[in-house]
Amino acid sequence: MSGEASSPDGNGKVSRVIRIGTRKSQLARIQTDSVAAKLKELYPDVHLEIVGMSTTGDKILDTALSKIGEKSLFTKELENALERNEVDLVVHSLKDLPTTLPPGFTIGAVLKRENPHDAVVLHPKNMGKTLDTLPQNSVIGTSSLRRAAQLKKRFPHLEFKDIRGNLNTRLKKLDEKEDFAAIILAAAGLKRMGWDNRISQILGPEDCMYAVGQGALAVEVRARDVDILEMVSVLHDPDTVLRCIAERAFLRHLEGGCSVPVAVHTEVKDSQLYLTGAVYSLDGSDSLKETMQTSITDLNKIPEEVDERVQRVGVTADKIGGPAQDNAEKLGIDLANLLLSKGAKEILTVARQLNDAR
Repeated sequence: MSGEASSPDGNGKVSRVIRIGTRKSQLARIQTDSVAAKLKELYPDVHLEIVGMSTTGDKILDTALSKIGEKSLFTKELENALERNEVDLVVHSLKDLPTTLPPGFTIGAVLKRENPHDAVVLHPKNMGKTLDTLPQNSVIGTSSLRRAAQLKKRFPHLEFKDIRGNLNTRLKKLDEKEDFAAIILAAAGLKRMGWDNRISQILGPEDCMYAVGQGALAVEVRARDVDILEMVSVLHDPDTVLRCIAERAFLRHLEGGCSVPVAVHTEVKDSQLYLTGAVYSLDGSDSLKETMQTSITDLNKIPEEVDERVQRVGVTADKIGGPAQDNAEKLGIDLANLLLSKGAKEILTVARQLNDAR
């Protein structure tokens, strides 16, 4: 196993080398560096090396994400390196990870979630405005069907067009051209880049619910590497884990992906986990939205028998109460079944067909 590699440090002692895989974009590096810093703090003797890679999603920049049809656009190359033992763990944005991971992999840590909502970034000439006050037919850039579907319904006076590229590229396209009045980005990415000052408006759930896992970072490892799994498991944030298990179970049971508009909103309050989930037609005219809740009171009760092979929607979190995780997963499935019983499958099938035909 590559993690067993060792290197002499300054005082002649041998320290273990752990290699961390990441995408090469500036945001991915910032996210990975933040995870590495936490690990270094917890395990000062470990020597961390960061390995940057380009993924399919980084290379195909002239096609809408929803049209490429590849489920693991931003993760496949990283997982290949993990499989070949070239890296020991990989840091992802959780929303990029499919709800079913390839055999042999697991999410060993889900870190405390940054603000999961979407943010409006205005063209400099529109400073001071909001989506409500932008002129008729203003063009808004977003590569997400989920955002476009919700915002078309909520702001019918606006037009929505695809915009691709990493954060830096999209902001450049916004600022240097006159093509877009504003673009919609995840608030979490902007905050992590230190660009809070570009956020003109945070969209609450009444305007735009977020993507499954948005705002959370995930550490993916080989499921058989019990020592690496143990090492990263201390990074788990219990509330975020339970929220994201519910969200991922909801999406997986709906068989949604980035080619259909599915959105969620979760909250933990008074030992209850609340999940709101919705599906939309591409233009947002047709939608279904429901909220359910479940108890997660046993959050800190660790079962006596811990099976590290137990995954819930790809997540291994053996330090968080199993019953609470089971409740979270069941909540996602139950909510998906409720929407499916009301016609969600038909809405998503039409959305998928229309998207494929575009």
